[in-house]
Amino acid sequence: MTIYKIVIMTNWLPDLSSGSGPVYLRLADTIESAIASGALPAGSKLPPQRNLAYDIGVTIGTIGRAYALVHERGLVAGEVGRGTYVLDRAETAPGNQPDPLTIALGGTRTIDAPAGKIRFDTTAAPDLGQGRIIGQILADVGQQHMSEISSYSRVFPQNWYEAGRRWLARNDWAPDAENIVPTLGAHAAAIAVISAVSSPGDKIVFENLSYTQVSRSARILGRRTITVDSDEHGVIPDDFERLCQQQHPKLAFLMPTAHNPTLATMPFERRAKVAEIARRHGVWLIEDDLYGGMTGDENPLLASLAPDRTFLISGLSKSVAAGVRGGWVACPPHFAQRIKVTHKMITGGLPFILAETCARLVESGKAHEIRKTSIVELAARERLARERLQGFDFVSHPHVPFIWLKLPEPWLSGTFKNAAFRDGVLIDDEDEFKAARTDKVYHRVRISFSSPKSRDEMSDGLMMLRRLLESGGAGYDGEI
Repeated sequence: MTIYKIVIMTNWLPDLSSGSGPVYLRLADTIESAIASGALPAGSKLPPQRNLAYDIGVTIGTIGRAYALVHERGLVAGEVGRGTYVLDRAETAPGNQPDPLTIALGGTRTIDAPAGKIRFDTTAAPDLGQGRIIGQILADVGQQHMSEISSYSRVFPQNWYEAGRRWLARNDWAPDAENIVPTLGAHAAAIAVISAVSSPGDKIVFENLSYTQVSRSARILGRRTITVDSDEHGVIPDDFERLCQQQHPKLAFLMPTAHNPTLATMPFERRAKVAEIARRHGVWLIEDDLYGGMTGDENPLLASLAPDRTFLISGLSKSVAAGVRGGWVACPPHFAQRIKVTHKMITGGLPFILAETCARLVESGKAHEIRKTSIVELAARERLARERLQGFDFVSHPHVPFIWLKLPEPWLSGTFKNAAFRDGVLIDDEDEFKAARTDKVYHRVRISFSSPKSRDEMSDGLMMLRRLLESGGAGYDGEI
């Protein structure tokens, strides 16, 4: 495949005034159209990402996503330090072109993570040998419940509910077992709640930065996403009040403790105000507490402040094992059956072997033991991150598996992510966590450290990132 090095054009600018959808997708389509029409002939050099971002008034991360997309379509190729060039279509082998909907909903992560990269882009529980414990429980379930695991889960045993009650209990508060619904993880729990208590066209509140797997799923369901402002202490109650008065949302998805990705934890006063505002305006709340049980945070749960309208969700993925898909939701009174039925409709049903395994993990105390071991390991890794990235600005928590790193000049989030990928490290840029289109720029990336197989591998990855951070303009220029 030939990569042209002769600049054929120097002043091409896209017209994005028409069309709909994400800007990066419209830009990629415009580039493809320009190539097809001959406006960008083979050998043309696309404008540097930084320049084009300035010219059309978007972030460099948006340009990076568009360029990555046309690269995936086989239209361009790039050389570090030289730029991105249009390929000769005759020499370009046709490839599998992802459809626009897949790109629009997929976030900024690659759909299939490439092998050979150090993964700092996932927060699944660290591998501490818990597979042996889980494997034994699975074997026991298989031997003791042969008929149940060969059919559909038509009846939920009481121990599934009791396990959820135990796992969700925190800070001297515990839900009633009758209000618990076992689910295929916390994500499925959130989608079941959204599906059950809202309708297509309803507005769902997310923080500006959030776990966007849920916000994107909500859009698939036809819900509209709106965002509430937050600061270092979490949701700003006055802005939540404004949204409730002006936008009349049906539901809000919040992470009050160890927010992903900012690690903000809401103080008691804000929680009380948010709960009061939600009650006054008739807004349902989803409280994502996946990291809460790991932190030791003593603030009361929203579910304890507003039990009449809060759906508390959590699971085993971050501290025990992500692969068992264990989760539970504690519902307001009289809502459990609705959520249970909705969860079955959107997931196809809860596999007996997984639900029983998760219940036994909790009931036996093994889940709590594994969580304690995970917390010890994460604390050691967080200390290692502090050592390797000393001198740079980031937020961390000793029991949570990621840091929120502020990038020094001239790095931008998407550019740094691309440079890290080139050097063998997968991280998440800030765009991955933006619940809706926004002009806000944070110049941050999330670096997760639970997945490397060892602390040595983690250290190697962090040192690669440190070298990039210290390279300043030299490393930045290689990405434009």
